[in-house]
Amino acid sequence: MERADILELMTRLKLYGMRAAYDEVMTTGIKRRHEPARIVGELLSAEIAEKQARSIKYQMTIAKLPLAKEIDDFDFTGTPINQALIRDLAGGGFIVQQRNAVLVGGTGTGKSHLAIAIARACIRNGTRGRFYIVIDLVNRLETEARGGRQGRLAEYLTRMDFVVLDELGYLPFSQAGATALPPDQPALRTHLDHYHHQSGICRMAERLR
Repeated sequence: MERADILELMTRLKLYGMRAAYDEVMTTGIKRRHEPARIVGELLSAEIAEKQARSIKYQMTIAKLPLAKEIDDFDFTGTPINQALIRDLAGGGFIVQQRNAVLVGGTGTGKSHLAIAIARACIRNGTRGRFYIVIDLVNRLETEARGGRQGRLAEYLTRMDFVVLDELGYLPFSQAGATALPPDQPALRTHLDHYHHQSGICRMAERLR
């Protein structure tokens, strides 16, 4: 079978990873006299890698992360932030344990940067997530409730492995009896908590349930 015919069949079967790697794998295999099984294995590995890359790209898109922030881009120098803990969070263990990670600090201390970076790392590790500005999320829940469509967003979120809630301190919690953190608080701390119904977010939690 001619090369063009093989590539056409791969295209029809949507084996885009194999198609992209075909020339290189075949050239190397012939030159180094690889066994047919090895050549097929390398083509299959290329296909798996391509599908994983496409899946990660798709999950990054639906996560709606506002910026492409990475942990390596963050300057930990001169900050009280526990870099080892941040990198541990990026491993996603807290998601497996069904625990909350809360980043606390004043404006400009890097909470959003690190939250997004942790989320991106977790998605690359195979989890699914969604980013929300808290006020936007609450408004969507209120709109959903007024339209008699309660539970639709909550059902969608149950399919996620994690949800990033940003700018929680800007949400007025007076009805729930909670107060926002002082905006000049300098330290950025990471707190893990297995309690999912803190009083400060009870109003939103009612909607999510």
